[in-house]
Amino acid sequence: MEKYNGKRALVIGGSSGIGLSIARLLAAEGAQVMVTGRKEDALEAAGKEGLVAVRSDATSRADIDALAAKAGEVFGQLDAVFLNAGITDSVSFEAMTEETYDAIFAANTKGPYFTLQRLLPLLAEGSGVVLTTSISNVLGQQDHSVYAATKAALRSMARTWARELLPRGIRVNAVSPGPIDTGILYKTLPAEVVEEMFASFAAQIPMGRTGNPEEVARAAVFLAFDATYTTGAELAVDGGGTQL
Repeated sequence: MEKYNGKRALVIGGSSGIGLSIARLLAAEGAQVMVTGRKEDALEAAGKEGLVAVRSDATSRADIDALAAKAGEVFGQLDAVFLNAGITDSVSFEAMTEETYDAIFAANTKGPYFTLQRLLPLLAEGSGVVLTTSISNVLGQQDHSVYAATKAALRSMARTWARELLPRGIRVNAVSPGPIDTGILYKTLPAEVVEEMFASFAAQIPMGRTGNPEEVARAAVFLAFDATYTTGAELAVDGGGTQL
């Protein structure tokens, strides 16, 4: 029997990378899965895998409203929501502009906040919400001051939402990835540059390697469905980078 047969899940930012790995894992175990994204080609590919693919910008209130309506129409209720959409930008403190600052906070913090608020009426009792944070929220990484701040805000929200949603039987947790090779960097940088970057990351990780999206997906799905006595927590998936 498929482990998540009959479960209904929504993966925000689920058309590529970690989000797509979460969606694939759930679908393989029998869940009905809706994913969102902004790129038509990625959404089309996700649709061909049997996922319900919806074009949606997590920073647009109109798109959030439309997504909630679509999820309600297709599933009725949701058993899990993965707030995975976000952006990163490596900008020094001195070079940061208000426009970039606002864009990162809009995508990484404001978007998840109002997305979950809008989806609350659809969440079934006993459902799980999982936020994607980052090891940046506990490390002082060069040129990541704003990105790290957005992820620290999400970490705080996971705790507060966990407390506020307890009466409704909804658990809220976060998964915190370390350096994960999603393949996206190879689309924008020369292969040798990417390989050098990941070699540098691996050298700083106790396990001596970078992670892959499937490893994060397994942790996220565990928090959503199987960690039934866990709420308000953050699970580091970082090869021991922030723990050892």
